Amino acid sequence: MIRLRHSVMSLHPHIPTTILPKLMVTRLSTELFQDIEHTFATTKLGIDRWYLLTIAALCGGTDPELADQLYLYIIDKPEFQQSTERQTLVRRLREALVKLISIVGVCKPIESIIAIMKVEKEEDRDYSFSRKDWQCDEANHERAMGWMQKLYAQNLGPTLDLFKAHQDFAWISTEITYGLYLSDRQTLDDLDTELIVLVGIMIQNLRLETHWHIRGTRRIGVSKEDVEVIVSCVHKIAGYMGVRLNKIPTVEEVEKDV
Repeated sequence: MIRLRHSVMSLHPHIPTTILPKLMVTRLSTELFQDIEHTFATTKLGIDRWYLLTIAALCGGTDPELADQLYLYIIDKPEFQQSTERQTLVRRLREALVKLISIVGVCKPIESIIAIMKVEKEEDRDYSFSRKDWQCDEANHERAMGWMQKLYAQNLGPTLDLFKAHQDFAWISTEITYGLYLSDRQTLDDLDTELIVLVGIMIQNLRLETHWHIRGTRRIGVSKEDVEVIVSCVHKIAGYMGVRLNKIPTVEEVEKDV
């Protein structure tokens, strides 16, 4: 950190020292994003999912406002030099944040989307409204249960039975968490969604539900090795934010339950 401060000052001696901490965060976050991106490239998860993992961890952790730096880092790449490409990107980031509402609550995703909005160019704004026609109907229920069945399989009944004496939680899980949020496929696919959910839960240091969603990620076809990379990336981002993840099961510990 001291070396970085001296490096910034030598390159920009005219910059007031009062704003150096922000410059250092920017430099350090860029290094973090590069690390996650390059680590993800070793997997079979695709080249456009590393930033979904990253925004889920930042938003669910302690730095949801760093979404702006993530956005700026991404749009600096050659493949995002057209406005239409940046609009597609922001739809994916926005949908990740919408889904995270069901995992981390509404306030942190709001912080993230406002941070992105503040650095967007006007011509890059996307004004689509994905859930304007949503209804809590039978189709919503069937869509939710179909996705839950893929993830939970034989564990679905026992998991929902945990809420026999607390039916509000069962209803919210099926109709809202999975119906409204997680089974929506207009923008993000199954793997995108489960990646966001696993990371959003794991970054909160939640043992039981992290187990469920490591298992779920394996059940939709992600290899054990690639799930281990996902988990290692979340640990890196947690370390960057100073978040302690001491309750998280290893992929190996979950494997016998897959």
